[in-house]
Amino acid sequence: MLFLLRMLAMGVHFILAGTLGLLLGICRPFNPDNSRLCARLYSVPAQWLLRWRLKADAKGLLEHQRSCVIIANHQSNYDLYVLGRVVPERTVSIGKKSLKWVPFFGQLYWLSGNVLLDRGNAASAKQSMLTTTETLRNKDTSIWVFVEGTRNLGKGLLPFKKGAFQMAIAAGVPIIPVCVSTYINHIQLNRWDSGEIMIRSLPAIPTEGLSQDDLPQLVETCRQQMQQCIEEMDQQISQRA
Repeated sequence: MLFLLRMLAMGVHFILAGTLGLLLGICRPFNPDNSRLCARLYSVPAQWLLRWRLKADAKGLLEHQRSCVIIANHQSNYDLYVLGRVVPERTVSIGKKSLKWVPFFGQLYWLSGNVLLDRGNAASAKQSMLTTTETLRNKDTSIWVFVEGTRNLGKGLLPFKKGAFQMAIAAGVPIIPVCVSTYINHIQLNRWDSGEIMIRSLPAIPTEGLSQDDLPQLVETCRQQMQQCIEEMDQQISQRA
């Protein structure tokens, strides 16, 4: 019963947050800070409704003063509500072009200046990546990428897509990994206190001076660091359960 009530409340919240976000986007379309503000619109009330205990250690991410590529693991659609609290200023994300057609959210996503990637069109996808690299270089804007390319459903990190790393190397900007504990199989939304989730940002990994020949090692380094961090957070939560 509690689960159904929560889902009903979340449905209403999704529509209200989308409406407010659309108004913000219409008033200042494509402003790169719209994403941060809209992420808060979705995440802050959701945390109260879903009653999970969110512990975020993301000071390094939030205080970073220059453009960067932020890479994060992706478990479920709830990531919008989990990670919305730690989206830094002037940060946009890369998403599938199909998101544009999701009522309220899709139009808001587009007006917030996020990058819509048509993965089925190689030429269009390449052009979008080139434009995004130029944004990193010259527009004091960071890019958030779910580096696995799809949801892992809490089954462990999937292989990383290379696009985020290629952009970071081409623009000469650092990569900041953001890790979320494995929550999707442990959060119990039919209970008043639904569980604990941890977020941790890792130290920035420089790419200045690297070439595309360094790409495999860079990908592996980031993946190993994120895997270790997620395992440590999962163990901490397990010990407190």
